[in-house]
Amino acid sequence: MLVANKLAPAGARHAPAVLPNTRAGTAAAGPLVSVRNLVKRFGTAKVLDGVSLEIERGQMVAIVGRSGSGKSTLLRCMNALESIEGGELRVCGHDIGARDKLALRELRRDVGIVFQGYNLFPHLTVERNITLALTSVKKLARAEATSIAQRVLALVGLQDKAASYPEQLSGGQSQRVAIARSLALAPQLMLFDEVTSALDPELTGEVLKVMEDLSRQGMTMVLVTHEMAFARRLADVVIFMHQGRVWEMGPPEELFNRPRTAEFAQFISSGL
Repeated sequence: MLVANKLAPAGARHAPAVLPNTRAGTAAAGPLVSVRNLVKRFGTAKVLDGVSLEIERGQMVAIVGRSGSGKSTLLRCMNALESIEGGELRVCGHDIGARDKLALRELRRDVGIVFQGYNLFPHLTVERNITLALTSVKKLARAEATSIAQRVLALVGLQDKAASYPEQLSGGQSQRVAIARSLALAPQLMLFDEVTSALDPELTGEVLKVMEDLSRQGMTMVLVTHEMAFARRLADVVIFMHQGRVWEMGPPEELFNRPRTAEFAQFISSGL
């Protein structure tokens, strides 16, 4: 199983704030994500067909491929938003096959996920969108939750938007708030599912810059993306999915410069 090492490019800039601390006792030896022969079906269609991979702490992993190749389904399985029919999946020490409510609650404290849709509460301020889970789920005092919200808003460059409402934000700002909301829970792993696909190029750049800064600080991230230039420049590992399988996997300079299969060569030449 190929797992690339984390290499920070020379001259990398750091984000204006530091990541929230992960919960004590969660660090462990071995890969943060381990997938073995994973199978997922929707009806009679086998969407994931024996997927195997490992993701180490601190890596940025980009999953690419055509629509329908299983990318987003794999991501959703990592957060137990989809059940699995076969194989093994362990994420942040949690067995995804165990679906009791306590296990799921613990998993989702360790794994943040951000979708294409921002899913912000329109009647709440930016700050309250972030503090809601902290006060209602983690039972933190409002003052402590507010302090965390200010810290993660600084991380995504939106300190001045704490009192704003979602309708007052651009699409890029809304997506950055969604990222901040997940970061506030101090996850070990962040999942991004096509988070820039609905944004114009300028707003896409805003969001990708936040993800780049998170990578610089060592956040483990898995992103499903069509941003090939971003994946090629910053990902530690690129995974090309095709027909529900991991078709190719490795460091971006190796995959993009020397594709091993005709399917991946065609994919990158098409500019998708």
